[in-house]
Amino acid sequence: MRNLHVVYGIGPVHRSFAVSITRSVRCALTITILGLIVPASTGLAQSGSLDRSPAEIVKRYVLLDQKGARLDAMSFDVLAPYINWKEEPAWGRVVVILEADVPEDYRKWEIINKLEVVIPVTFRVLGSVYFETAAFVPEEKTEEVRFHVEAVRSKWRIVDPVITPHIGLKRMLNFVREAEIHEQDAARRSALAALGDSLRKAK
Repeated sequence: MRNLHVVYGIGPVHRSFAVSITRSVRCALTITILGLIVPASTGLAQSGSLDRSPAEIVKRYVLLDQKGARLDAMSFDVLAPYINWKEEPAWGRVVVILEADVPEDYRKWEIINKLEVVIPVTFRVLGSVYFETAAFVPEEKTEEVRFHVEAVRSKWRIVDPVITPHIGLKRMLNFVREAEIHEQDAARRSALAALGDSLRKAK
């Protein structure tokens, strides 16, 4: 069973916060991911083909992650063409980023052999959102993640690492805003509003 999901908090407010965010993610992903799939069918018709750059796979994965694709199990099939794992841990937080840079220049990669490379991706991190406390904790920094890409069944695939979801700031704000609009409970709506305010200050 595929296990791509977020951790729900222990208290009713926190648990419902995660549920509200997940509900908003599902609605947004229906449109967002379909929009990403269409250009993929033309520009990346042979997804992961070994005659294409492995950086394309990493770029696509990072973009989908920024859009929130890893926050809901329903989106796993969209991620499957880029990765070589079947499940992920239950995440208790997400990293909020401003941007990510995936180098296309092979001279910036670590080339292990013709069928195995390591591509360093640089993230501009703003902080983390913790689902258990419905809080944003600022932590501005530059983070480098080295994605290990290999030829798997004649296709480029990311084999590791399985990192914490890295969500774009605008997308995270949209998720929180949508969750707040649809939340019926006043206390939970207030918590979502406070989270949104914290995220807007991170700009």
